[in-house]
Amino acid sequence: MGTIITKTLAEIYLQQGYLKEAYEILKALSEKDPSNMEIRKRLNELGQMLSHPSPFIYSSDLSADDKISLLKRWLHNIRKRRGK
Repeated sequence: MGTIITKTLAEIYLQQGYLKEAYEILKALSEKDPSNMEIRKRLNELGQMLSHPSPFIYSSDLSADDKISLLKRWLHNIRKRRGK
C-alpha cells in the first residue's frame, strides 16, 4: 500500500523534525496543484530551512510563530536523542 500524501502528513513530519520528508510531500502536492499558494509558500519556507540549517542565516525570513515551532522541534529531537 502506498503512502497517501497530504498537507497534514507534511505538517506531522515537520512537527517531528523530518524536514526532508515534509519537503518531498509538499513538493508533490505543489506539483499536483500549482495554484495552491499556501502549499507553495510553505514549500518555499521549508526549502529555505533546508538550504540554510542555521537559524541565524534565515531567521529574518520566518515569522515569530515559525521560529518558535522550529526551535520546539529541535528541542524535541535533542531530548529524544538523549532519551528524555
